[in-house]
Amino acid sequence: MPRIDKVPSGIAGLDKITGGGLPKGRTTLLCGGAGVGKTLAALQFLVNGVREGDPGVILAFEETADDLAKNFGSLGVDIDALCREKKLVIDHVRIDKSEIEETGSYDLEGLFVRLDAAIEEVGARRVVIDTIETIFAGFDDQGLLRDELRRLFRWLKDRGVTSIVTAERGDGPITRYGLEEYVSDCVILLDQRVTSQLATRRLRVVKYRGSQHGTNEYPFLIDEGGLSVLPLSATGLSYEVTDGRVSTGVARLDGMLGGEGYFRGSSILTSGTAGTGKTSLAAHFADASCRRGEKVIFFALEEPPSQIVRNMQSIGVDLNRWVADGRLVFRADRPTEYGIEEHLAMMSKMVETQEPSAVVVDPVSSLMNNGDPLDVRSLTVRLFDFLKQRKITTVVTYLATPGATDETQIGISSLIDTWLQVRDVEYGGERNRVLNVMKSRGMAHSNQLREFVITSRGVDLIDVYSGPGGVLTGSARLTQEASERAEKNERQSALQRKERMLAQRNAAVAAELEATRARLHAELDELAMDVERDLAREQDLARQRGQMLKSRHASVQDSRRKG
Repeated sequence: MPRIDKVPSGIAGLDKITGGGLPKGRTTLLCGGAGVGKTLAALQFLVNGVREGDPGVILAFEETADDLAKNFGSLGVDIDALCREKKLVIDHVRIDKSEIEETGSYDLEGLFVRLDAAIEEVGARRVVIDTIETIFAGFDDQGLLRDELRRLFRWLKDRGVTSIVTAERGDGPITRYGLEEYVSDCVILLDQRVTSQLATRRLRVVKYRGSQHGTNEYPFLIDEGGLSVLPLSATGLSYEVTDGRVSTGVARLDGMLGGEGYFRGSSILTSGTAGTGKTSLAAHFADASCRRGEKVIFFALEEPPSQIVRNMQSIGVDLNRWVADGRLVFRADRPTEYGIEEHLAMMSKMVETQEPSAVVVDPVSSLMNNGDPLDVRSLTVRLFDFLKQRKITTVVTYLATPGATDETQIGISSLIDTWLQVRDVEYGGERNRVLNVMKSRGMAHSNQLREFVITSRGVDLIDVYSGPGGVLTGSARLTQEASERAEKNERQSALQRKERMLAQRNAAVAAELEATRARLHAELDELAMDVERDLAREQDLARQRGQMLKSRHASVQDSRRKG
């Protein structure tokens, strides 16, 4: 089946939903109640056409050219200049119901002539009629209306112009007369509904002949940039993941997460009761990300940015310098300022325009003031998917209720990659903070509790005391540690005394051995001298005997000679 040609609408997000834009050379019906942005969307379509080289014509029945120029000028577009440059024609047609008298047959021939002249004047390829009900304000013949509506839509199609016709929402069918949606090639419904006194705008493509399109309801915003649609319900689980890691901003917390911190592009939940330091951990992460040269968006839902910056300075985290150089961008809105869908649309649009590497939402639990937990969970699911598709690391804080710290009321813990839990521990008349890693997918992580201390130099994690008496923190831990140090010092003193006694004994034994050795050497020397004296004596006696024998022998010889 051949694909139909399309033209970009100029409305952010709508082209993605419609698969490329509005049907080229055909008519699109844009319908909705008062104040939903029909005229704004139609003018954006025309202005985008001028930028694309397609001149345009708007046939306005309710607003004059000056009104349209002023209204659209607030968006930074000079409508008067486009008209002077022959790129745009605004033709205001005034129809007063009190001046109309229905006689005989009625047709739109005069309107066609007028519209044809405007198209020829600038060579228009885009046309807007705003709004169609005004044309038939004074006529009651429904059959005539139906015939003329068909003829108008056919005439626009025959001219080959890409058209938008705006229409008011009806009570029963989509539009007031119930015919426009059948003769149009594309029907887009704009809706504004109020829930719990909060207004939310939504868009839905009711039909699109010859083309696939998104069929869900999509939130849209009207701000200084015009109308923009966020096709967030088109997100899913098709995003890629990475093995890259980013620091938490707290060295010992990095150590609890395998020594490297969070996975880049993952979702992190820090939950805990009031005052446990959730925002401080989020600020450390934002600071660490900015130090790496990355851009961070901090969505503050309970505190103004100036208060967050001031509070974090007291713990040694200077966020103001990152705000000054543009790496850290704050967006502060009360949860009750918008509806759930509009909060999501606002966050997503800001992410698309700022292109951050990291996002902080503090705290996401405050959005429960806008709707039931299922609505908030739906928001967070789409927000996490939206951010993960862009590989944006996301840290959200959650205010837990006492006694329910192991779960969240909006049921987002299953969506989280890393869950940090901070809570108070009461012991010995004190409240102290402890932190543990409830889970961290895809990495080895500590299962131990750490005492969570906030100092003037930032957050630090200390090993808690765990022994026979249980887990001790704060003064109880310090007292126990002091007692253990005293016991250790006493053991070391006793050991040193024993070592000194042993050294003295060793010295005494060594001296005694030395004395014994000296006596032995003296006795050996004396014995050797005695041996030498005895040998000398024996030698002297031997000489004497020899001399006596020689003398006796000589005497005998003399006697014989004389005899």
